[in-house]
Amino acid sequence: MDCTTTLVILILTNLVFLFGASSSNNHGYHGFLECIIHEFQLSNSATDIIYTPQNATYSYLLLAQNLRTGFTSPEKPDLIVTPFHASEIQAAVRCSRILGLQIRVKSGGHDYEGLSYASESAPFLIVDMRNFRSVTVDVKAKTARVEVGATLGQLYHTISLKSRTLALPAGACPTVGVGGHFTGGGYGMISRKHGLALDHIVDAKVINADGEILDRKSMGEDLFWAIRGGGGTSFGIVLEFTVTLVSIPETVTVFNVTRTLEENATELVHKWQYIANKVDENLLIRLFIAPAHSPETGNRTIMALFVTLYLGGTRDLLAIMEEQFPELGLSKSDCIEMSWVESALFFARIENRTVDVLLDRTPEGGFGSAYFKGKSDYVSSPIPVSGLREIWNFLLEEEGHSLQFSPYGGVMNSLSDEETPFPHRKGNIFMIHYGAIWSNESESQAHLDGIRRLYGFMARYVTRNPRAAYFNYKDLDIGRNNEVGNTSYDQASVWGHKYFKNNFKRLVCVKTKFDPTNFFRNEQSIPPLVSYNEDGLHKPY
Repeated sequence: MDCTTTLVILILTNLVFLFGASSSNNHGYHGFLECIIHEFQLSNSATDIIYTPQNATYSYLLLAQNLRTGFTSPEKPDLIVTPFHASEIQAAVRCSRILGLQIRVKSGGHDYEGLSYASESAPFLIVDMRNFRSVTVDVKAKTARVEVGATLGQLYHTISLKSRTLALPAGACPTVGVGGHFTGGGYGMISRKHGLALDHIVDAKVINADGEILDRKSMGEDLFWAIRGGGGTSFGIVLEFTVTLVSIPETVTVFNVTRTLEENATELVHKWQYIANKVDENLLIRLFIAPAHSPETGNRTIMALFVTLYLGGTRDLLAIMEEQFPELGLSKSDCIEMSWVESALFFARIENRTVDVLLDRTPEGGFGSAYFKGKSDYVSSPIPVSGLREIWNFLLEEEGHSLQFSPYGGVMNSLSDEETPFPHRKGNIFMIHYGAIWSNESESQAHLDGIRRLYGFMARYVTRNPRAAYFNYKDLDIGRNNEVGNTSYDQASVWGHKYFKNNFKRLVCVKTKFDPTNFFRNEQSIPPLVSYNEDGLHKPY
């Protein structure tokens, strides 16, 4: 059955519901609570999981990693729901449909543009998954079952308690929530050897727009394909994942080596581009580039930080580096051997703490401590020295901007672009992350303008047709349109093809099949092939 045929059938089955739902506009606390208690037979204890702006806990629950949302005039949620049981989420979904409320789903609060906890369209509520954080590891089967409210740090910590030789490839920030990270990608320090987190998902539980709980068998392979890289919140509320774990050595080796312009940083970065995606797949050398003050002269310079993990010991690492990248001048004293879980602290720059700190949901400095804007690119041909020097000039002229180069290659070349919605596999040398961070709101426009100028300049050095972007680094500058639910297919396809390339069309078909009324939506969610107005009528895109 093709996408259009499925669409016709689903329109007929959903119009009756839409006409009924549109008659209600009572979206306050009492209407929602009454619906949950009386319509879905939940006890009065439901009042313990629902928060309004009048509750003292509301502001705490609304805290997120980034003080800046991607919206000019962000709205706050009417309600925040913190469920403990799947039945409470099912009730929230059904009552939201009846009362005409949008739903945003929050796990870790690291959403780049705040789409998980803010909106420019009201009314809406947040389903905060912080209480869904169980992690169960089966060492014999080499699998883990992890609920979406768990953080990466908690997941890593739990795995390490069971085994020193099992791991999961995923990100380096321990306070990131599993939910958004897994459904959008999940790049990490062992990805050249073992791929992305999404490549290891073998089952999942999802609540759909009808409030039903589906696993892989009952949802089918189309929806299961979509939530592994296409973003889970476009299709439902993911409850948990089952992932396969990978085997690693008991000892890994790490190093952080810094070079400035006075120490040939430009030439080293240039050479790095030719070897980073080709070296032994057990080795991942990440680059962080930012302005700094020279320790020798005190003048502003560019600092290139080579951050590395090698799945093995120092001796073998030094041999590889001497053969592939002797210009860096790596020595034995630069290298530190440790366990994989200890490396999670190393890359998070957490010092003098035990691995138990990975259980902390609050990042160093606390939630909401700074304003932030991120963007991304992919590079398939090395940037020339002249281009690198111009980039350095951009960074030196403006405070607060930095670059991160994350190498690809290795196993990332072994999967086709269509294997999952995540299409950025073969042919990429590295991914660029652009970051701007500042502390005063009055500086926001200057920093936003600066990072956009840098992004514009970089167009000549990155992929094109489309100029690709990483979905987990959401960027509302791409195909900007803040009218939730009114985004046309043509508008959505601008960012859709940057994030997903040709997989965007299949994602739209899956969305049309499983959520044709576009109940689960945000400013960059996958659209269905139709849109609905208040009377329940539809129009094809």
